[in-house]
Amino acid sequence: MTSNNRILGLVSVSGKDQKGVVARVSTYLAENNVNIEDIEQKVVQGLFLMNMLVDLSDLSLPLDELITELMKLGVQMNMEIKVRLLSQRREKTAVLMVTKEPHCLERLLRDQQEGLLPGRISAVLSNHPVLRPMAEKAGIPFFHFDNPDRAKRDEDILEKLDELKPDLVVLARYMQILPPSFVERWQSRIINIHPSLLPYHPGANAYKQAFDTGSRVAGCTAHFVTEDLDEGPIILQDVFHIAVGVDTLDDIKEKGQALESKVLSKAVQLYLNEELIVKDHKVVFKPGLDFFKKQQEL
Repeated sequence: MTSNNRILGLVSVSGKDQKGVVARVSTYLAENNVNIEDIEQKVVQGLFLMNMLVDLSDLSLPLDELITELMKLGVQMNMEIKVRLLSQRREKTAVLMVTKEPHCLERLLRDQQEGLLPGRISAVLSNHPVLRPMAEKAGIPFFHFDNPDRAKRDEDILEKLDELKPDLVVLARYMQILPPSFVERWQSRIINIHPSLLPYHPGANAYKQAFDTGSRVAGCTAHFVTEDLDEGPIILQDVFHIAVGVDTLDDIKEKGQALESKVLSKAVQLYLNEELIVKDHKVVFKPGLDFFKKQQEL
């Protein structure tokens, strides 16, 4: 049977693990002629996560009523239950924020051109004009904010983001500290790439810190941005080796930048594909939308 003959939806459940969750949700769906086609579930550090691929073709009540009643059921269990139609899934968008370093921007633009991003880059924002040609060559709008008044510049950037309404803000080597008001408005929706294995070597000049201390391993960290500098929930980390006494500081930077673009790209893909959530200041992975998209094609 193809997806043309079905109305497919995704029921997502998350909350503190407890007995009977699967039974209660499944029973309610069955009572309303909803067929469960696939289930992915896991428990991570006491957090229960479940996605159900369901066929709503024979639904015996209005869809909005089903959604409302499932939300009420979630409240009874102190859990969050969401329902969406896969056939009406809106394409997610990301806005990239950059300064002068091109490597992360270049990688993400290439990912989009090659169809690797489960979403779309809608704009590039920057406090310098240097990377405008790279963005415009890829057909992506570039906005330059050059107001010398830092507070006013941040305000202008926030206004543009409110206009663009992206699902995700990506700091692709945006070498500025975001104000608390910015972080609060986009909580758990800003991803940064930091050139060290956090919590080691936070702040500026991380590669020089690694070089000066004679570290034999360095790396980078993709993390969500919080008001505490470089202390947000970690999404991904990766490492590279340093040949102490052989590698120069420039060698370390070259190795690190290649890894930064790779790790940031993967983190962005995971977010846009809804493969992660933040719980208790930790990132938890779950089955993403691509898994269920493949089920529609069977």
